[in-house]
Amino acid sequence: MKLSTSFSVLAAIVPFALAQSQEWGQCGGIGWTGPTTCVAGTVCTVINAYYSQCLPGTATTAPSGPSSTPSKPSSTPSGPAPTGSGLNSLAKAAGKVYFGTATDNGELSDQPYTAILDNINEFGQITPANSMKWDATEPTRGTFTFSGGDQIANLAKTNGQLLRGHNCVWYNQLPSWVSNGQFTAADLTDVIQTHCGTLVGHYKGQVYSWDVINEPFNDDGTWRSDVFYNTLGTQYVPIALKAARAADPNAKLYINDYNIEQQGAKATAMLNLVKQLQADGVPIDGVGFQCHFIVGEVPGTFQQTLEQFTALGLEVAITELDIRMTLPATSASLAQQQKDYQTVVQACMNVKGCVGITLWDFTDKYSWVPSTFSGQGEACPWDQNLQKKPAYSGITAALA
Repeated sequence: MKLSTSFSVLAAIVPFALAQSQEWGQCGGIGWTGPTTCVAGTVCTVINAYYSQCLPGTATTAPSGPSSTPSKPSSTPSGPAPTGSGLNSLAKAAGKVYFGTATDNGELSDQPYTAILDNINEFGQITPANSMKWDATEPTRGTFTFSGGDQIANLAKTNGQLLRGHNCVWYNQLPSWVSNGQFTAADLTDVIQTHCGTLVGHYKGQVYSWDVINEPFNDDGTWRSDVFYNTLGTQYVPIALKAARAADPNAKLYINDYNIEQQGAKATAMLNLVKQLQADGVPIDGVGFQCHFIVGEVPGTFQQTLEQFTALGLEVAITELDIRMTLPATSASLAQQQKDYQTVVQACMNVKGCVGITLWDFTDKYSWVPSTFSGQGEACPWDQNLQKKPAYSGITAALA
């Protein structure tokens, strides 16, 4: 009898506990159908019309200090009304083309992960992190394999998401026949034309934009020394861009790089390259800003830099966004990360020619950061357990 009574009490408590959002979890907003109450010690706080979040504290408003995000006045966003809450819905309602994420083939068997990835309200665009790179698509000369890239392209088509192609020509992740090849200028020209033309042509009509050239510059603005530059000089860039345009005339053609987000030698080198390409009649539609930032170190000149490129008639995009921190994460570093994500996204929002934002995967579970930067991580808006972090509300605050 005692056991039965205890079980009845437990049965009554469990559904209530499961129906509550955890700390930092979503608890409301237009289109939200999940829990609207928060676990003890947190309060459901309105961030914007589309997103309320369980923030630490017991007050009825967000706690003061750096972790809070002021509520914005209610207004009707421009553009089509979103079909629900989510980053892509908010971005499109604000007039952007997409909000997206990178993904990789090994992650697609993780059903809780793909449940978020496949949600077009969150992500209207996906980028294959590795499966369209040279080593994955042309491991031996003239022999192309597209199975990995096709899997992600087909996923995007099924979900109704835009697809960014990544990438045609990059100094890294090259098969040895390319990186160690002893090419004449004519031979390497043929290699680039064949690779870019075949790769872009295979996905003709499926890709919104291609990172045709990836990371051509050193941080000091000099050209990166690799097989392409050492053999062809700067001419490898127009060779690749022209081959990509011929293979798919409707795809946007980008040059993509990191550390060009702030005023300096590298951004200037990119600006000068684009101007020269335009003067020479070489096809170029956009510049991608990777935005692999460190918490507390977002460049203050980012918006100004974006505007310099859009002033040339180009579109720009944030292509690989994450903001890493020294581990272990603290409430202060998570609060700063929230502010930093809001700052970065707001810069894109303020520049008409900034068409979209792509996270370099949305969850810490699959982030490249810990294996690349020792002692750093927690770079994404979703944590290892696929729960939204304060960074998520920083993004929505900028998008709303």
